[in-house]
Amino acid sequence: MYLRTTKRRRADGSEVRYYQLAESVWDAERGYAVAKVVYNFGRADSLDLQELRRLAHSILRVVNEHGLGVADEGSLVDDVRVRDAWPLGGVWVLEQLWKELSIDKTLMRPLGSKKKARAFERALFAMVANRALKPYSKLYCWEQWLREEVYLPSAAELSLERFYRGMDHLEEHKAEVEKSVFFATADLMNADVDLIFYDTTSLHFEVDEEDEQELAKQGRRYRAQRKRGHSKNGRGDAPQIVVGLAVTRDGLPVRSWVFPGNTTDVTTVQKVKEELRGWRLGRCVFVGDAGMSSEDNRRELALGAGKYILASRMRAGDEVTTDVLARPGRYHEVRGNLRVKEVWVGGDGERRRRYIVCHNPDEASRQQQHRQRVVAELEAELASLKQQRGKQHSKRACDLLSSRRFGRYLRQTRAGLLRISRAAVREAAR
Repeated sequence: MYLRTTKRRRADGSEVRYYQLAESVWDAERGYAVAKVVYNFGRADSLDLQELRRLAHSILRVVNEHGLGVADEGSLVDDVRVRDAWPLGGVWVLEQLWKELSIDKTLMRPLGSKKKARAFERALFAMVANRALKPYSKLYCWEQWLREEVYLPSAAELSLERFYRGMDHLEEHKAEVEKSVFFATADLMNADVDLIFYDTTSLHFEVDEEDEQELAKQGRRYRAQRKRGHSKNGRGDAPQIVVGLAVTRDGLPVRSWVFPGNTTDVTTVQKVKEELRGWRLGRCVFVGDAGMSSEDNRRELALGAGKYILASRMRAGDEVTTDVLARPGRYHEVRGNLRVKEVWVGGDGERRRRYIVCHNPDEASRQQQHRQRVVAELEAELASLKQQRGKQHSKRACDLLSSRRFGRYLRQTRAGLLRISRAAVREAAR
């Protein structure tokens, strides 16, 4: 119940306010709460405000007589001063999830000293909350965010050293923490864990030098991680690391890995399978992209009746091109933009391999139109290009040959003239 103010505008443009005592009542038909007027006090400018004050004071007095501890009118107005107002909601929700998933207990379990374990756990929670709500560096999180921007007294008095040492503690017990969090989250969310999707990406560092030697810390040796390798974010000039992540079909993280920057995707699968072997995920199907596909990986994934789905590149001359794509058969329509057919390769004592060929009619039509535009543009370029038998190519001709857009559809005659390769156009269409 509350004091409601309504406004009306008179013909002369002036505004009149009215006071009403109202309460919110749930309207089942409308599906939301509506205001119900209990009493009309009338126009605000004609009311005796002292009467309203006396009414409010008498309500407070009656409530106090019943021992509900409501302050009197004077203290509500004059004695209360706001000193600080810090956000609490986001941190509170995250901390309840933190405890629901037993992350605090998992982090504290390996350490004998309860005080030390609690300090590391609080530092890690503070960094996680900061990353989720207002991501900054660890130094800013400790120096300003905890002291001036959020209410988290349990971490406010920690030293900066606890934040950095807490990261070492997490790295040392990372596998145990990730396993505990995954099963708690999967149970809480009733997640489907029938498919495990795995992929990698690269993260570069703004430094010039690679890590040359292994690192020794607290009796453990760490591999040199920052190395130059195949960059997936276009920074091949900088040292990098490779990060692998396994997730469920709904995107729920299972586990993560960090590899040296010169690691190739295809060499990570064995380590991933070995480290997930004790996670009771034996019936899951491993799903990876074409970068994971190799004979060794397929053999490793098939051990112990393991199941997997790996994408395959369509390279000219390999098994996919010569046997799979060329195999006749009827497609089965899954939906408007997806048709599939099953192809088995191998036999006579050889391990059989099962392929699922996927065809997207919409994408095929789009690529055909794009190919026609590229070929038409290339014909116009060649028509305007001055070519002479036995002469060196001009800079413009060299640019066409090296172009990612046009080069694949060009061929050279014995006399060195550039022509459109109709065979390449047909192969691209196939």
